[in-house]
Amino acid sequence: MRFQALLFDFDGVLIESEYVGNRQLADYLTSIGHPTTPEQSMANFMGYSGVDFLAKVEGWIGRPLPPDFHTARAAEDARAMAAGIDAVAGAVDFVESLPADLPKAVVSSSATRWIRRHLDHIGLGDVFGDHIYSGREHVTRGKPAPDLYLFAADQLGVAIGDCAILEDSIVGATGAVASGGYVIGLCAGTHCAADHGDRLRAVGVDAIATDFAAVRALLAM
Repeated sequence: MRFQALLFDFDGVLIESEYVGNRQLADYLTSIGHPTTPEQSMANFMGYSGVDFLAKVEGWIGRPLPPDFHTARAAEDARAMAAGIDAVAGAVDFVESLPADLPKAVVSSSATRWIRRHLDHIGLGDVFGDHIYSGREHVTRGKPAPDLYLFAADQLGVAIGDCAILEDSIVGATGAVASGGYVIGLCAGTHCAADHGDRLRAVGVDAIATDFAAVRALLAM
């Protein structure tokens, strides 16, 4: 392999959560008088977390979110946690094919509780060990800052320039590029529109992969 470590975004890279979550958000915003499509939600909010996410949504609607927004989001999260979310096509086989001793980590804007639940659901619960890192828990500045990628590389003991990073969102790819790692823009999830690769190229990713077979080729496995 060309790289000494792999860093994986989670939502939209390993699990098919992006369209489902953004559809719920779009439906909610539409219900309170701000017509929004899932595609608009993904274009404007995907990849953000915490206060940055809330600021983006409030900027979109031009006012503070109602108190029941958090209740609605919590209900959707609880539903997804109970049901589990399935893997992106090819993700599980790809991860399971990696050498067991290859340093690897998850670098996500989601909470570690969410990540671990869905890793268990798709059968990868033991693959990453303790190297599951959240932009809202492990660093002060989440994506699109590069901090999470740099933190994960440091925890793995590998220079960021020797890491390949798999990202699907524009926000995440922006931070990954800024970190100095080799960034693969992954367009394998069902949420990726036909122009998604072009949008990822525009923020400077090193390569585009439409599936995990293409990722394998880029890593020269």
